[in-house]
Amino acid sequence: MNYKISKRASSLSPSLTLVIDSKAKQMKAAGEDVVGFGAGEPDFDTPQHIKDAAAQALASGFTKYTPSSGIPELRQAIADKFKRENGLDYKPSQVIVSSGGKHSCFNVIMAVCEEGDEVIIPAPYWLSYPEMVKMASATPVILETTDQTEFKVTPGQLRAAITPRTRLFILNSPSNPTGSVYSPEEIKALGDVCVEKGVLIMSDEIYEHLTYDGAVVKSVASFSKAHYDHTIIVHGLAKAWSMTGWRLGFLAAPEPIAKAIDAIQSHSTSNPTSFAQKGGVAALNGPQDHLKMWLGEFSKRRTYAWQKLNAMPGVTCVNAKGAFYLFPNISKLGLKSADFCARLLEQEKVAAVPGIAFGADDYIRLSYATSMANIEKGLARLEKFCQGLAK
Repeated sequence: MNYKISKRASSLSPSLTLVIDSKAKQMKAAGEDVVGFGAGEPDFDTPQHIKDAAAQALASGFTKYTPSSGIPELRQAIADKFKRENGLDYKPSQVIVSSGGKHSCFNVIMAVCEEGDEVIIPAPYWLSYPEMVKMASATPVILETTDQTEFKVTPGQLRAAITPRTRLFILNSPSNPTGSVYSPEEIKALGDVCVEKGVLIMSDEIYEHLTYDGAVVKSVASFSKAHYDHTIIVHGLAKAWSMTGWRLGFLAAPEPIAKAIDAIQSHSTSNPTSFAQKGGVAALNGPQDHLKMWLGEFSKRRTYAWQKLNAMPGVTCVNAKGAFYLFPNISKLGLKSADFCARLLEQEKVAAVPGIAFGADDYIRLSYATSMANIEKGLARLEKFCQGLAK
């Protein structure tokens, strides 16, 4: 039998983060003492009041289909969040609840991009952005950045990359994989270029609440009516509420784009899980006091890991101001990232994600969303590995 696979599917690269995570889990299951730095999820549990709301929804029989773009109560809670925290006015009809932040990104790209369009993506990028663009038959245009600029793209770079075919610019701050945070002034300058050139912005703000050292996050949609009209915000409950497995993302967009995304979702996944949505309402409307403790713990781990990494031979690392990742430069150690990470896992039982997955082959990504004990043990092993390479 000739199982012909579509060009759309065969052009995709598997997620390297999931591949590494899977290999590390296999080794752990076989009894090996593996330290994993691959996780893109907090190691804290979902706050209890959120779990209680979902359990109550289940117990009361809230288990049927809901409107495909989310229950009115949750769409209103999201609109209220944007007003309260970002000063942004969105009607619930402009809000779409999806099955995770990744799903929101996919829906946006499917709704606004088609063959012949170009999408500008700064590198290092979250690894699914270019693959989603390819699935929409559009072309990813990658803008390279380095640790010299804290991995931030400049307005000049953006302007030079825009062509008559440019449809969308993807902005992710705080960033996965680098943890970089653009200042409000930097965000506005990038937004200004997009407004001037008539380019839409997909602003991925899922790490919005995870910042350190006084970093200020301001949404590009908030600078003017024109910025608002050019912006689609994607967000979700995974990171700041530790709800990765709940699969609840959301977006806010100009009405015509929201309507198009509603139609796409109605024919693909339909509604996000009913009882999970009740948990989402509790997450947004309930107490947020868990975050202070989490941020304190993340910051402590980040500082330790950053200092430790910069003391290793051949390694330099920018101190990220957001998310829960560090993105050290390993270019002086003579290995490209995939080879580096494969040998690190094999020799020292440490799982890290190669930077090539994010379009940056001279770096690796380390997540500090793991216990301090794991961080200490894993970085001691990484240091030994680097010492061996530096000889």
